[in-house]
Amino acid sequence: MHLCIDMQRMFAEDTPWHVPWMREVSPQVEEVARWRPERTVFTRFVPPKRAAEMPGMWRNYYEKWNTMTSDRLGPNMIDLVPSLRALVPPARIFDKMTYSPWTSGKLHHVLQREGIEVVAITGGETDVCVLAAAVGAIDLGYEVILLKDAVCSGADQTHDASLELLGDRFSVQLKILSTEAFLGRA
Repeated sequence: MHLCIDMQRMFAEDTPWHVPWMREVSPQVEEVARWRPERTVFTRFVPPKRAAEMPGMWRNYYEKWNTMTSDRLGPNMIDLVPSLRALVPPARIFDKMTYSPWTSGKLHHVLQREGIEVVAITGGETDVCVLAAAVGAIDLGYEVILLKDAVCSGADQTHDASLELLGDRFSVQLKILSTEAFLGRA
């Protein structure tokens, strides 16, 4: 299963959470998603309408980022970038309100029901939601393939450090490949 993390307009366009490198990795992400769209799940990070709706430290987080709440952004900015949105269906969308797509248990349940054992991860940001998705998938027993030229971050130093961490510390459970090498395996 291709698990594409948070390739959304709110990260691609001019917002406080803009990820400039998203433009650079988009061709590779699109290539993987087009390869087998029926085997692609796009996650979307969905902020609450208002900070007051969130528990604990999430409330503090959205008080800091109050311009990034759903009522301020609007539904169009939360959607996938148009080139990926065009692949739905057959690709699917999975909404989440935390960094990890595994927290609710719903995604894992769906993938288990479908017999998925391997997830190939693309998207952003490497040092936040991609990292959470990869570690969560490892915890759940999936083989993880991280496509190094199809993940991005707003910070080069932590992007590089995340790839190094994942490649070194989780080398038995996670492989880091280029998009070309991944598609060449199929």
